[in-house]
Amino acid sequence: MSGDKKFFSYNQIHRIVESTVGACKDYEPDVIVAIGGGGYIPARMLRTALKVPVLAVSLELYNDTNSRNREVEIRQWFDEAYGTGRLVRGKRVLVVDEVDDTRTTLAYTVNELVARHSPASVAVMVVHNKDKVKAGVLPDNVVYIAGSHVDDCWVCYPWDAHCYGMSIEACDAEACRG
Repeated sequence: MSGDKKFFSYNQIHRIVESTVGACKDYEPDVIVAIGGGGYIPARMLRTALKVPVLAVSLELYNDTNSRNREVEIRQWFDEAYGTGRLVRGKRVLVVDEVDDTRTTLAYTVNELVARHSPASVAVMVVHNKDKVKAGVLPDNVVYIAGSHVDDCWVCYPWDAHCYGMSIEACDAEACRG
């Protein structure tokens, strides 16, 4: 661990995501909604096991300088008028993100899904849940799946190595030290 940061390698992430497959299969989703950018890779890993399509939304609470915006901002949302977007209304949706920090983004995504698309049910899978009090609240009927629990620190993922001025090899080495 480097200061108040905890690094993870792709292998570590893969093992954590694999540990959630049983619970995710038990939920029986019709579609995965990945929250970008951090939810894309875990969602893709789950798609192999769950064999359901992945939709992407792009929201921003933390910008590229790792500082927090005042509110969640929608950068991209799917359209249910065609394609895979039709698999949300009245269906079982699994929302995937990398980390549940304040729960603000997760709560926002779930509330938007319900308001815009009326899914039959929603579950959430996060790679890491930070052990801390959350600002956002998920509805009681949302199934919550966390791959791992971490202290309240800045979690550094391998797909963000460049943001930390590191090569992937340096990120892996830091993850192994942690």
